Amino acid sequence: MSDSNTPAPSLYKSREPIFPKRVSGKFRNLKWVIMIVTLGIYYLTPWIRWDRGPALPDQAVLVDLAHRRFFFFWIEIWPHEFYFIAGLLIMAGLGLFLFTSALGRVWCGYACPQTVWTDLFILVERWIEGDRNARLRLHRQKKMDFRKARLRVTKWASWFLIGLATGGAWVFYFTDAPTLLVDLITGQAHPVAYTTMLVMTVTTFFFGGFAREQICIYACPWPRIQAAMMDEETLTVGYREWRGEPRGKHRKKEGAENLGDCIDCMACVNVCPVGIDIRDGQQLECITCALCIDACDDMMAKIGKPRGLIDYLAVGDEANERAGNAPRPIWNHIFRVRTMMYTALWSLVGVGLIFALFIRPDIEMTVAPVRNPTFVTLSDGSIRNAYDVRLLNKHGEDRPFRLSLTGNDYLRIQLQGTPYETVTVKANETHLLKVYVVSPRNSDPSNAERTPFRMWVEDLTNGDRAHTDTIFNGRAN
Repeated sequence: MSDSNTPAPSLYKSREPIFPKRVSGKFRNLKWVIMIVTLGIYYLTPWIRWDRGPALPDQAVLVDLAHRRFFFFWIEIWPHEFYFIAGLLIMAGLGLFLFTSALGRVWCGYACPQTVWTDLFILVERWIEGDRNARLRLHRQKKMDFRKARLRVTKWASWFLIGLATGGAWVFYFTDAPTLLVDLITGQAHPVAYTTMLVMTVTTFFFGGFAREQICIYACPWPRIQAAMMDEETLTVGYREWRGEPRGKHRKKEGAENLGDCIDCMACVNVCPVGIDIRDGQQLECITCALCIDACDDMMAKIGKPRGLIDYLAVGDEANERAGNAPRPIWNHIFRVRTMMYTALWSLVGVGLIFALFIRPDIEMTVAPVRNPTFVTLSDGSIRNAYDVRLLNKHGEDRPFRLSLTGNDYLRIQLQGTPYETVTVKANETHLLKVYVVSPRNSDPSNAERTPFRMWVEDLTNGDRAHTDTIFNGRAN
């Protein structure tokens, strides 16, 4: 029987702070480039100007929630065109499947926002507190003296400013950025803007400064489903155990000639942002950032050994290399049936979206027959149907539209409130109007209860036309 005084084992492992060491190499340089590009796009995009006429902000990328529209340079997406957003999300998913199938968690290691902002926060931390050893000493220092307090406050203040800039950049996507900036500074912005900035600031500060790898390990679902996208041909960061073992210091002593290339220097562990040892095999925590490759290649160069002890490897190549054969080219792992299938599906969705984008009209019309009542018999014996017609003007200026009918010569159209068949629709707006269609008495030789016809709308400025087929109800006899 167990001792009742024995405490129950904890189901949660407390976080041990990780202090990655600075490293140089081609993969670290690639991560710097991607970080600069992605952060530059995020922070600067709201400030790109694009002429949209007098009725809209001159902003290239704008999410107009008030009017439920999305602007991306010359592209304008309206609420009923949400299939464009759905298509982009499908492309994003297929792209993630494609890259994971070919190169493992390459998205997580290079372009994921959590990775990018964590890299930025670690960079700031290194600038202020020093490299790994200096940060370790500061962390282990129990006494909070003036120097430690100064470094901590400086670091946290810098992180807070980055978080504030992140939240500020986010709200700029939803309204005119220069105008909102002035309103934010003068205290005249809407409370929603301040609230959103506060939430984004706090989450960025916490995720990038303190949670870091915990988000990737515990909060993100992708590590748990990535296995379905990977196979033995997928390239992931791995350790050539057959070459590195047994580990040991390469000193001139008996038995040293039987050691592997790994000198157990721990360089690969010290640079890992999630604190794992890649030599233990592929692990859920690994984000495939390849910094351990840079660290190991640098160490191999110092001891006169060939690079590649830690490298991008495929499980299917391990037995081949153990037999002394050269590794297969990287293209053999990328261009295969699975990845080509993902590429084909991704391209098909993209081509479909581009085709739909170019064939969509600049004016649109929807016609909804009024059902209560279905029709009205007028005093002269004619039959009248009512329709709610919604006209959409996608141009940046007011346009006059004319409505007409085809399909039945005896039907006549009337617009509520005007004797004319034209109406002016304001720029980038939807206009709802009541339209009557009348069939004079004894005008329909077919004596039909339901008569199909086509309602047309014409842009009198450039001649563009759109139509909708509908039904006229009632017999005018």
